Amino acid sequence: MMIRLLAIGKTDSKPLQELISAYEDRLKHYVKFELEIVPDLKNAKNLSENRQKELEGEMLLKKINTTDILVLLDEKGKHYSSVDFSQYLQKKMNSGIKQFVFAIGGPYGFSDAVHKKAQGKVGLSKMTFSHQMVRLFAVEQIYRAFTILKNEPYHHR
Repeated sequence: MMIRLLAIGKTDSKPLQELISAYEDRLKHYVKFELEIVPDLKNAKNLSENRQKELEGEMLLKKINTTDILVLLDEKGKHYSSVDFSQYLQKKMNSGIKQFVFAIGGPYGFSDAVHKKAQGKVGLSKMTFSHQMVRLFAVEQIYRAFTILKNEPYHHR
């Protein structure tokens, strides 16, 4: 299975990007993984929230293949413990999915079209985090899930 993480806009913080890259490198020992950045909209400040969500949604949906399983990282999604999340990923891998895509929306969330295409939503926390921080948390939790599945000590350090 290939896991892709789609995110709107680049990460401005160099230290944050270094941490994300470190977890990406670690993850590649367990699963094919790719973080793909969807470019920020130009002149977004001139657009309404709904229009911005629609345009970002169109860009996201262009990155999704018809056979992909799309799960949105959304504060209103299902919340898992790290162990439960690892079991969730294991079930997805066991089901024969070729490509599993997590998506991080823009500042206003996802368009209706993206919500309709998604097969699920996962919440990382009930708190709100910057979209740049969510990338780090998502990659770290995916990595943690694989260390749990492999019964490695990272989870309990």
